Amino acid sequence: MIVATYNVNGVNGRLEVLLKWLEEAQPDVAILQELKAPDARFPVGDIERAGYGAVWHGQKSWNGVPILARGQTPLLTRKGLPGEPEDEQSRYIEAIVDGIVIGCLYLPNGNPYPGPKFGYKLRWFQRLHDYAAGLLELEVPVILAGDYNVMPTELDVYKPDRWKNDALFRIEVRDAYRKLVAQGWTDAIRELHPHETIYTFWDYFPNAFARNAGLRLDHILVSPYLAERLVEAEVDKHVRGWDHTSDHAPVRIELAEKPVKRRKR
Repeated sequence: MIVATYNVNGVNGRLEVLLKWLEEAQPDVAILQELKAPDARFPVGDIERAGYGAVWHGQKSWNGVPILARGQTPLLTRKGLPGEPEDEQSRYIEAIVDGIVIGCLYLPNGNPYPGPKFGYKLRWFQRLHDYAAGLLELEVPVILAGDYNVMPTELDVYKPDRWKNDALFRIEVRDAYRKLVAQGWTDAIRELHPHETIYTFWDYFPNAFARNAGLRLDHILVSPYLAERLVEAEVDKHVRGWDHTSDHAPVRIELAEKPVKRRKR
């Protein structure tokens, strides 16, 4: 089973890129972020013609998160995180695909720091932390994937000294990510590539992609049951080089049908 996450940075404006990637990569589950479209403008017809069923949680101009499944429609279980009823931002959606709980998230950027947007980011992270702990208690296979808007370590950011006071790299945000993973989640990329410099985002600044001046913002966390089945975790970096593409690249994992043995690191 192949599960991928991809911040498309505007689903209608970059629909051609999305469909090209779906055809090439053929993920069984595609978790997307930044639709930048209300529910009514989600291109469900094009998605279905590409062979995917979908559930989505849109928002005009900003945010928006869908889950796509090849050859079936995901079973929707939740829109939005609990803990802040007045929060209207479309940043979380959850569904079941082939017995796996799939959580798609788009964590707030939080800039500028300090400020109310940074406070909202930390509150949202705490809500995710509380909810994720409950998912683990269910002892079912779970994936929490998306654009976390955090570089967990210095290995995940080009020239880290320049980012110390950015909301994507503030110590409070990195601590929140570490505490989340410490609940029992496995960061798929770091599990299989513990020491490699791997990025998932390159800004549109001139030559940022060519110089590999990037950030690792997009993460796939898997519950213990799925960690035993993890056989591959990669970034489709070449997609970032396509015309009119997103500033993010897709991240994908492959899960075996049965637990696999890996050499302990």
